Amino acid sequence: MIVDNLDNLPNPAQLPDPVLVEQAMAAIALFEQSPTPGIWPAIQKPQLLEEMRSRVQDPFQVDQGHQPFCGPAALVFELLRHNPVKYVQICRNLYQLGGFSTTTHWISPQPSLIADQGNPRMPLTDWMVLATLRESENLIFPVQTYSIEIVRNIAGMTKPWEMQGWIAEILGYRNTQFAATLFTGSRQIIQKAAEVINSGGVAFALVTSPGLLYGDPPLVPLPGHWISLLGNVSTQTPDRLSFDTFTWARKMHVDVAESRFRSHFWGIVTGQP
Repeated sequence: MIVDNLDNLPNPAQLPDPVLVEQAMAAIALFEQSPTPGIWPAIQKPQLLEEMRSRVQDPFQVDQGHQPFCGPAALVFELLRHNPVKYVQICRNLYQLGGFSTTTHWISPQPSLIADQGNPRMPLTDWMVLATLRESENLIFPVQTYSIEIVRNIAGMTKPWEMQGWIAEILGYRNTQFAATLFTGSRQIIQKAAEVINSGGVAFALVTSPGLLYGDPPLVPLPGHWISLLGNVSTQTPDRLSFDTFTWARKMHVDVAESRFRSHFWGIVTGQP
């Protein structure tokens, strides 16, 4: 279950280094002065700048809204925590050039995504970045604001190997792994995540959101939601596990029975420098 108290307030260790924040804010100021126009008709530059600043100062502002962009949202959250200057570069290049460079290639959304002026039901800056990331991995289903729910959900599904690719290409962490709870064990897998986080890496978990996060287990648990693990892991109690996580534009402290954890936690993708 979620513990709704002061444990859900971010602590300084879960926020970006103030020096990196200062550098990112300076990069935003340079972007603000640039005369190059944007190519996204639905996004006005003042709004973009305001939302970029809010996310650089507080990565927990990243918001997937009503879109199935949990994987990209978790990834961008960690990008903001570890390299906010790169986040600013990605936003600026997407807005002005229609694409951005990763470690090895160029990511550019389809012209239809750039031109889409429908209501994405989420902040437009997050839409620009998260939708572009999600579409970059889709071969069949396009990302659109007006898609019917089943198509939108299929288009928004993120697989473990895609998370690994983003960790390498966008975060720049070459040492990536996927570990399934079925083969690793519940305590071992959350302890592994803690070790990676404590070493400066990142850990993303694939979970059944209603059962693990909200105490409302479905009849048939299925993997369907990515969260970013933040540490503060405790396995001291014999039949309970607890940890901090980012999801749905907030920090959550999760404290659950180990049996529920095993039923609704499917695995982790980790990345280390």
